Amino acid sequence: MSDQTSLDPDDWDDFRQRAHAALDAAISHMQRRADLPVWQQTPEDIRAGLRIPLPRTPGDPGALARQIETEFLPHDVGNTHPRFFGWVHGSGTPEGIIPEIFAAAMNANLGGRDHVANEVEKQVIRWCVEMFSFPETAGGLVVSGTSMATLIALKSARDKASGASGMEAARKLVGYASEQAHGCIGKTFDILGLGRESLRKVPCDTDFRMQPKALAEMIRQDRDAGLAPFCIIGTAGSVNVGAVDPLDILARLAKSQGLWFHVDGAFGATAILSPTLAPRLRGIEQADSIAFDFHKWLHVNYDAGFVLMRDAQDQLRAFSDRPEYLASADRGLAAGNPWFCEYGPELSRSFRALKVWYQLARFGTDRLGRAIERNVSQAQYLGKLIAPNDKLELMAPVGLNIVCFRFNPGGLADDRLDRLNAEIVIMLQESGIAAPSTTRLHGRLAIRVNLTNHRTRKKDLDILVDQVLTLGARLT
Repeated sequence: MSDQTSLDPDDWDDFRQRAHAALDAAISHMQRRADLPVWQQTPEDIRAGLRIPLPRTPGDPGALARQIETEFLPHDVGNTHPRFFGWVHGSGTPEGIIPEIFAAAMNANLGGRDHVANEVEKQVIRWCVEMFSFPETAGGLVVSGTSMATLIALKSARDKASGASGMEAARKLVGYASEQAHGCIGKTFDILGLGRESLRKVPCDTDFRMQPKALAEMIRQDRDAGLAPFCIIGTAGSVNVGAVDPLDILARLAKSQGLWFHVDGAFGATAILSPTLAPRLRGIEQADSIAFDFHKWLHVNYDAGFVLMRDAQDQLRAFSDRPEYLASADRGLAAGNPWFCEYGPELSRSFRALKVWYQLARFGTDRLGRAIERNVSQAQYLGKLIAPNDKLELMAPVGLNIVCFRFNPGGLADDRLDRLNAEIVIMLQESGIAAPSTTRLHGRLAIRVNLTNHRTRKKDLDILVDQVLTLGARLT
């Protein structure tokens, strides 16, 4: 008779066979993903099947696996397809399955204690310190993504600037970011009690880069008004157009003003791995903190981000809290101090570091850097397809890996062009041919193509342009 209080398999051989079959199905899906539609809407019957009451009794594992294979896999968001160009999604790798299997088997909590999983994360931290040429005082933490990394970095900056924590620390503090900066920064100011109005939006130039002279003047005006500037936030790869702020100039300004210099490098920071692209990031090595994602341009499976700190003690002072039930020890399982929970808000932390460690060790930074270079080259190629075509219009310079353009046959008002191009994007998505997204630049809607996909080929961009022209002609 089986033990009804245990959740282990009654028959390990049967479980092994089912697990092998699930792995085969997952690999087959990834292998043939490019032959399927980029995206297809989830049918109503599948949605209805996910509105059932809370299960009270065990389900059939074979039926559950078949449901995942036949209903869930075909209706993914599409970011593993070579013509997924929307937003800034990473595309993952088949190799990413392997560390996820082992991470599930270990089920490690990296909040603390003395065990090998923490040593893996420490190795990842050391690699990131080396990647950005940070000093020996540096440290960091593997987190869910740049949003969490930004929160950790800016709380450390806030506490250091004010010498306090909580709402008291928010009084009179102001920070500065490009008007193209990511929305997570404003959210962070809210969460930290600073308020969005304390985040100054600095004007950009025609290339969508922060203007240092305007920044300096805003800092002067705030000081004259009795406010307390505490940080400058540079962007390495803006989400709209892929612009990189003049990080070296911002770093010098921050140092001269005694301000914390943070870099939001969600995807762009990892261009540091490309010898040809790294010069565009000059100055990032002078940052006090950097937030970036492994799950974007380094293709680690979701989710995996990182916060890198010039001085790990700033991070420790901002978050360390060890109540009696988390008391430290010099020996035994409670050793390994300080614990990772002392560097961020989470005590329960999954073993994200394993898939990061595996990805870097498996492919090496040279190969990952070449994949980044390839996407930037593809963006230039797409820009050259668009620029000479009298029915297409580039909406922004092609700076890194993002191309913004629109179908414009001439003679149409901007509001009509906005509706036309929005419909083109939806039709591309619904047809399963390609999945770009949209944004607005200077108030006008643009088709936005992001290239953080190692599977994309030039012919995929040819298909995209051809279909935009075909759909545009059909709709006008």
